[in-house]
Amino acid sequence: MQQHIPVLLQEVITFLDPRPGDFIIDGTVDGGGHAREILGRITDTGRLLGIDWDEALLAECRARLSGYGNAILVHGNYADAARILRERDLPPADGLLVDLGFSSEQLEASGRGFSFGESSRGEPLLMTYDDSRPSVASLLRELKEEELADVIYGLGGERYSRRIAKAIKERGRKDPIATSGDLADTVRNAVSRGYERGRIDPATRTFQALRIYANGELENLKALLGQLPEIVRPGGRVAIITFHSLEDRIVKEAFRDIAKRGGGTLVTPKPVPAGREEIAGNPRSRSAKLRVLRMGDR
Repeated sequence: MQQHIPVLLQEVITFLDPRPGDFIIDGTVDGGGHAREILGRITDTGRLLGIDWDEALLAECRARLSGYGNAILVHGNYADAARILRERDLPPADGLLVDLGFSSEQLEASGRGFSFGESSRGEPLLMTYDDSRPSVASLLRELKEEELADVIYGLGGERYSRRIAKAIKERGRKDPIATSGDLADTVRNAVSRGYERGRIDPATRTFQALRIYANGELENLKALLGQLPEIVRPGGRVAIITFHSLEDRIVKEAFRDIAKRGGGTLVTPKPVPAGREEIAGNPRSRSAKLRVLRMGDR
């Protein structure tokens, strides 16, 4: 399994500024790329709480960070961070990192149908991080055509959403869409041959929309942002990396509202993007945006 490349690593470390003795939360610990660097900065006197919804990925991370006795790894959702702190009798953190990106390990050979690539064609169409959520295959059966079109358009910005939704429902009536390949083929056949002039795969936006919907990703982000005063101490920093405009808008507006109310200070008035060198080495970082907020003293 390919190791996840942490996005905007140096920028995160600079703005989060973890120091010896700090308590840092990595709300999306993923493969542990950011966490490993943070652990090196907080030393043995600090602690790191790593949370991830993907149990298989968390097991991989636990093996990678096994040498760090001060890493607390929890299977859960970052939206439940305040509850996790209470249950484990942990204080508000000196810093919080949430990387909303999709790791290489989840894309490649996840077995959950996240990818529309050829190597993942036969994977069951689950597309959820946690088994407690309904699979995308079941959602495709349950959603009405109009509801499905609204999801694909609203969360994916797909202008062919109505055509795609119709094709999915028609295909489903004849032969259930059960794998990643089934869905990808259905979407590709529904759009025009010159889709986006070949710049992206026709399945890209539909897969993104269905993944966000199935996992309640935007709702989870809003829940986290509403709990920040319980999660991060006064003066602590919150660093959030987003990868598409819907997420970024939610973070931007929440940070701005907190700052206007005197509950914090915008450390990054504008989002920080990945540099050219990073994008060249990791093309998935090209849409990454980092926003940072310093929590207020009251």
